[in-house]
Amino acid sequence: MKDDTLRTDGGTATITDRLRRNVEQMTIEDAGLYVVLLLAAGFYLVPIESGLVTSIKTGTAIVQTAPFAPPGPSGFTLTKWQAAVEALLRGMGNSMLYAVPATIISAFVGSITAYGLTIPDWKQSYKALVLALIIAGIFIPYQAVLVPLTQFWSQWAQLTDLLSFVWALGIPDDYVGIVELVVTHVAYGIPICTLLFRTYYKTMSEEMIESARLDGATLRRVYRRIVFPLSGPMFAVVLIYQFTQIWNDLLFTLVLVSTESSPAAPVVLILAGLGTSMEGQDFALRMAGAFFAALPTLAVYIFFGDEFAEGVAA
Repeated sequence: MKDDTLRTDGGTATITDRLRRNVEQMTIEDAGLYVVLLLAAGFYLVPIESGLVTSIKTGTAIVQTAPFAPPGPSGFTLTKWQAAVEALLRGMGNSMLYAVPATIISAFVGSITAYGLTIPDWKQSYKALVLALIIAGIFIPYQAVLVPLTQFWSQWAQLTDLLSFVWALGIPDDYVGIVELVVTHVAYGIPICTLLFRTYYKTMSEEMIESARLDGATLRRVYRRIVFPLSGPMFAVVLIYQFTQIWNDLLFTLVLVSTESSPAAPVVLILAGLGTSMEGQDFALRMAGAFFAALPTLAVYIFFGDEFAEGVAA
């Protein structure tokens, strides 16, 4: 069989024949749908393409070429990417220090909380009250807690003194802001994680849970042996959502870390001032920095992509 043919149940057919048959069978509704999908793809991809080509242009090429046009041989450069990596690499490490543990802890605590509010048998009115109190945390805006949050960490918690043994090891006490960010994001993430997991656990087979309990399994064993292993798709959804929210958050970072010159400055704080000077904006450097800073979130989506789709469908 030739390379340009495909075998089907009825024999062989060239790719051209199959395409022609598909076009002939296409309705107006199908054509309209494809047009809408192409326009939507262009709407989201064109800005990305513009940012990418801007990041590899020299200053002269940015002025002389259209925003969406690629640079010519004389206008191509990777120096902005090199400068962005050098400027943001330390911040990427600092962001990982609080984004990864905060994401994992909030997801795990949200799973256990949702399990306790769904599977065990206890008074329904109490369940509803506790759930309402937890979900209420979703609707508290960040701006409303900035002052009490600052007072809590600066006046009441006193982590700088409590963690003095850590600073004695040679770690700068500026990293106390990383610890504060972990706790803050965990506290803010538990409500939404609980809601997502509870919605997922409500779809689990009650007969399966009841059978395990009739066989003598404790609540802890039911969670460890049945519920937790089946929670993979929802863990993917929660991990992607939480990691993206925490990684991109700037408000809490500004409040708790304050300055980009700090050794503990996260990547979003450094990125905010990247390419900005008295001479103006270095657009190529800012675009290169933005794409470099987005790589971890892109990697998370790729790594958990299949489970994410399954969890959303559930």
